Parts: sequence; C-alpha cells; structure tokens
Amino acid sequence: MFSSTYNCVFENKISILLNDLFIFVLMTKKYTIKDIAEMAGVSKGTVDRVLHNRGKVSDSAKEKITKILEEINFKPNPIAKNLKNNKIYRICILFPESHKDSYWVPCLDAITEFEENYQSLGVKTEQYRYNSSSPQSFKETALSLISTEPDAILMAPLFFNEAQAVSKLCHDKNIIISTFNNIIRKEGFSNYIGQDLFQSGRIAAKLLDTLLGQGHIAIIHVDEIVQNATHMQQKERGFKSYFEDKNSSSYKISTINLDKNLNFENEESLEAYFNNHEDINGVFVTTSKTYKIAEFKKTYQKNLKIVGYDLVDKNITLLKEGYIDFLINQNPKQQAFVGLSTLAEHLLFDKDIPKSILLPIDIINSENFQQYLE
Repeated sequence: MFSSTYNCVFENKISILLNDLFIFVLMTKKYTIKDIAEMAGVSKGTVDRVLHNRGKVSDSAKEKITKILEEINFKPNPIAKNLKNNKIYRICILFPESHKDSYWVPCLDAITEFEENYQSLGVKTEQYRYNSSSPQSFKETALSLISTEPDAILMAPLFFNEAQAVSKLCHDKNIIISTFNNIIRKEGFSNYIGQDLFQSGRIAAKLLDTLLGQGHIAIIHVDEIVQNATHMQQKERGFKSYFEDKNSSSYKISTINLDKNLNFENEESLEAYFNNHEDINGVFVTTSKTYKIAEFKKTYQKNLKIVGYDLVDKNITLLKEGYIDFLINQNPKQQAFVGLSTLAEHLLFDKDIPKSILLPIDIINSENFQQYLE
C-alpha cells in the first residue's frame, strides 16, 4: 500500500515537472516562420503575409496564425529583420561648433560611445555643426541636413524661431526630430532630453538666497539673443518665480544682457555698470560662460557670489579658486547619448519615444566637482 501510494505521488510530481518543463520550453523557444506555419497548418508565405500585414489572407488562416502567435507570445526579431533587409538607419545630430564653445565638446564623446554601441546594429550617425552665434548658420545647416532625408534628427536648437521652421519642415517630410539641451514646445518634435530648465533657475535662486540672505542680484545673459533663446528665458523665469513665491522684500532682481565682450548694447562696460550699482552682491549667469563674470570678479576684486552653469575648463578653474560658488551641471554628454539612443531604439525596436526625458539637476561646488569629471 505504501509503495503504491508513493509511486502514485511520485508519478504525479513527475507529471507536474514535465508539464512545467514543457511550458518553459514553449515560452523560451525561438520560433521561426516555418515553425508557426507547421503549427497553424498553413504555408510560410501565409504566415509572412500576416506578420507583415500585406497581401490577401483568408479569415480562417489569419485566425489560426493569430491564435498561435498569442499562445507562444511571438515577437519578431527587429535586428534580424533589419540585417535581412540590409537597412541602415541614419540619425543626424545638429549642434553648435565645439571649437567656439567648449560646452559642446562632451557631445563628441557621446557620439563616439553611441557609435560603438549601435553601429553594428545598422545605425549610422552624421554630425552637422553650426555657429552658435548665428541664427542664419543654424537655419542653413539644418536645411542642408534635411535635404539628405535622414530617418531621424537630434537637434540642439539655440534659436527658437528658426527651430520652429525646421520642426515644421521635418514634420512635413515625416522625419523624426528630437531636441536636447533646449526645449521647443511645438508640434512635430518627438521629445526633449535635458533638465527642467525652469526648475534649475529656481535652484540657482535658492543657492544665492542661502549665500546672501538679502541684497541685489543680477541675472546675466552672456553673448546670446535672449528674445530667441527659450532656454535662458526658462531659467530666468524659474529664478524670479522663487523670489516671487517667497514674497520677500529682501532682494532686488535686475536682468543684464551682454555681448561676448561683456558690453551692453549701448556699449556701456560691465565695470561701469557695477560701479554704478555697488549694491549688487549676487550674480546668476544663465549659460556656460559663467567664467566671464568670474574673471571680471577676479580682476576687479568684486565682492560677488556667483552661481552659473556647466563644467567647462575655465569654470572649473575659477570654481577651484573660489571665484565661482556653485555650478549647475547640465551634462551635455548624457543628453546627447540618451537622445541618440532613444531614436535608435525607436527605429530598431519600435520602442515608444517619451515626450521628455528629464536628467537630474546636479549642484557642483569646489568639493565635489572632481567626481563629475571621471
């Protein structure tokens, strides 16, 4: 009796294990079109037509194939399909010339890293560079790029009006377009990769508030056409909103627009301005050119607390020397890499493109900058 019962239990366990093994094999097996055709009792051509939604297929055959596909949880291999079709996807990246603005140098490393990861899968990248001081250069370079009809474009648009025109043209030509570093809220853009620019402005305000307690703060835009640069507008709005929400009369906020030589449109120098506004004790620089204000502070021994952006070499030097108090790291390398990868995975694997990918807002000082360089 004992032996019979034991054998029965043992046989039941074996049966369950075999059944589990069958399910496991079923779930992990790599199915081919031939396998599916045999399981559905149809030809390989019929399965191919159903998978690619082309040609005529009877309702009964389509129902059989669809049922089999659901049972085996079939997913086509996009890489194999891509290689079979010899398809090479072209992703073009449009961004400023790095020899004129070192902020963009890390993007070159991002492109190299991306190519190492995706080139063997059939994705090709091409660089298009424009003069960061010239809206015309941006427009001409973008039009040249679009004329080559790439599959997708990743763009760092510094000029809002021109970027809108580029967006519309890409939309009309069915070219996927995404932006990094600067958001352009316009129909036609697939997504934005970068920081919450408004929030980064608020963080800069909080840092200066902590450093000062009260006083006169200057928001300084250096060498940019502010009316056409939404990234600086967003930062300025975020900065001002912090103090508006605080509802304090402890601060006066002024905005200064300077050319690359630190002169005003009326050619008044920054030195003259600060001599006429000696109560200014804090500065928020909205771009990576923070070092220009820090060099001014160093030369004229001004008592200023400075918060700005980005780990360019000149900023790092002045941060170490104490002439810059805090930098907000926008991480252009990560922005470019994530942007390219998102487009590649959409083209290769049909992955959805999120409307935005927001990166962390890193606050850098003289004690922690080194870890962000490694």
